Amino acid sequence: MARYFKYKSPADLIDDAAERGVPIELADDLAPLFEPLDVPVPGGAPRRLGNRLAVQPMEGCDGTPDGRPDELTYRRYRRFGAGEAKLIWGEATAVADDGRMNPRQLWLADHSASEIADMLAGCREEHRAACGDDGDLLVGLQLTHSGRYSFRGPLIPVRDPLLDPRTVDRATGKPIGDDFAILSDDDLRRIQDQFVAAAKLAREVGCDFIDVKQCHKYLLCELLAASNRPGEYGGSYENRTRFVRELIGRIRAEIPDLLIASRFNAYDGVPFHKGADGLGEPDEHAAPLTNSFGTDPHDHAKPATEEPRRLAADLAAWGVSLLNVSSGNPYACPHLVRPAELPPTDGYLQPEHPLVGIHRHFTLTAAVQESAVTPDGVRVPVVGSGYSWLQDYAFAAAAANVAAGRCDLVGYGRGSLSHPDFARTLKKSGKLNRKQVCRTFSYCTNIMRTKDHPLGQYPTGCPPFDREVYDPIYKEVKAKLSDAASRK
Repeated sequence: MARYFKYKSPADLIDDAAERGVPIELADDLAPLFEPLDVPVPGGAPRRLGNRLAVQPMEGCDGTPDGRPDELTYRRYRRFGAGEAKLIWGEATAVADDGRMNPRQLWLADHSASEIADMLAGCREEHRAACGDDGDLLVGLQLTHSGRYSFRGPLIPVRDPLLDPRTVDRATGKPIGDDFAILSDDDLRRIQDQFVAAAKLAREVGCDFIDVKQCHKYLLCELLAASNRPGEYGGSYENRTRFVRELIGRIRAEIPDLLIASRFNAYDGVPFHKGADGLGEPDEHAAPLTNSFGTDPHDHAKPATEEPRRLAADLAAWGVSLLNVSSGNPYACPHLVRPAELPPTDGYLQPEHPLVGIHRHFTLTAAVQESAVTPDGVRVPVVGSGYSWLQDYAFAAAAANVAAGRCDLVGYGRGSLSHPDFARTLKKSGKLNRKQVCRTFSYCTNIMRTKDHPLGQYPTGCPPFDREVYDPIYKEVKAKLSDAASRK
């Protein structure tokens, strides 16, 4: 199996990227990452962040069956808080039970609110213990409805010719057919009500902001690409963005002191499958594409930034204070979401060098950051993604991007599971702790994808570098995966 990360020095990486036609800049000085940043507040004074480092929304799949945080959830947020990153972008938290992606996903509702409040309070408490105060910290939750990927059964907003054959109807155990009902406009309005109710609870439990999640082909992301959906929420760009526009307007009107953020796909791409040689290959598809936001309809490999740029400007105009850029679909084209050294057990080998995917992330983020400006000229900060595979050089690339204005904030995802104190370590030593640096071997994903558990879902984390907690879990998972493979 090919290994990609072979660099012994920053120059090795820079030269390799240049030879591949995907130039990546590395900075010698990490100081730009520790400059404060003002986050705009519509109609109010800005909120200050103490540095430019963010923990991305990393789901632990470790809640209780009714959506409350459990022991490992509390532990994870305490570790994030103590790590000294100043933006804690909390994980995907469902707005309804039928919108949960897995049976241990957090669900923000009346019955779970007090425990989620405790989880966030523990995060802040550890941050105060580490930093002295939390006045320059922002903590929020990513509110989501999983739509097509809801574990209780798919709730689809649009017929997607590429995703429908991959979507299983729980009633039949087979892919959904042409007669499978799509959510009506009234259904979407009901779900919008659920988002508003969850946003109100989010403010009550201590969130500074909520993320209206529009990425990775969950419900709101599918709506952005629903060009073939009839009715008020499909077809034209104005209709495809109607749901999020209405939702943001309602939250601003009903919860004016709650900041609104949004992580959205700037590029959907198309689904991939494992080819005969193990490499990922794009599914057969007709052109022009009908359900792929930010993608050239005649060439799936090419991003088309006109609509993502327009969306960034619109979100800024509608009152969103933070944006976060992603790509792809973790179930159908994971290499677009998270370039990796090794694929998950249910995945495929990288169809492109990881540097190509990282460069795409950086380029898309820069385009969104350039466009994320309010009508009166206020710049809305954008969180960039795609850093973990760069290992020791991740934050040299991050500092270069921030210094050049390609993004205002840098998000660390998988790497934050193995190295939750990355911000503190960088500040003290100017580099990461090599013994905690994520190698992107997909251990965390392999655990997450294993469902043979009494609660329907294993909790996930980093077995190599959070060994005491997750190595026993991984060994159990590995044995089950090996047994399943031997029975095939």
